[in-house]
Amino acid sequence: MSGVWVFRNGVARRIENPTRESLESATASAGGGGGGRRSELVYVPTGEVVGSHEELERRLGELGWVPYLAGRPELIQYHRGAASPDLISLPRRFADLRSIHMYDIAVKNRSFFLVRDRPSTRATVN
Repeated sequence: MSGVWVFRNGVARRIENPTRESLESATASAGGGGGGRRSELVYVPTGEVVGSHEELERRLGELGWVPYLAGRPELIQYHRGAASPDLISLPRRFADLRSIHMYDIAVKNRSFFLVRDRPSTRATVN
């Protein structure tokens, strides 16, 4: 039997063909509490964490990105214009945004976005 065993709150689950996202969601669904997302997208000029598609669209618009309407209905896509091959594809639900999407935005806008680990909200017991 191949796969990875995840132990959480006394319950063991086996995940076949694990990816980072599947391991994050397995620990979150087992009571991890963080919603599975361990990263956050930060708009560097203001230091603010991007918290919605509306905010992200506004920031990307300031940088010359425009919505790409010929895409699939489950995605929101942005492009820089006809002269650029760059395309950013994001899930329609902001809650489904994963670190891979955040890094795509940060790499294509290096001076304006960064991805960082979300601060832990769990209390430590001494």
